[in-house]
Amino acid sequence: MLYAIISEDVKNSLERRLAARPDHLARLEKLRDEGRLVLAGPHPAVDADNPGDAGFSGSLVVAEFDSLEHAQAWADADPYVIAGVYANVAVKPFRKVLP
Repeated sequence: MLYAIISEDVKNSLERRLAARPDHLARLEKLRDEGRLVLAGPHPAVDADNPGDAGFSGSLVVAEFDSLEHAQAWADADPYVIAGVYANVAVKPFRKVLP
């Protein structure tokens, strides 16, 4: 089943994000390589593709997991969680309708 992992950053998270980004991306690339990743990306803190020093306000990952518990465990082990980038993370079942 698909799950949405919706994360919100702490204030001024950019430096922490940049430090943890390689490990964060490696986990996402593993999901992609396994054919389980639907989409992933950050929410810019301002209305721009490249927010510069404004950074990001959170992230969204939609991926396939065996259960809600597995999705939650994967989210809890995210390098951004460990680095203190996220203030909170919600994991919810997701049903893709379109496209």
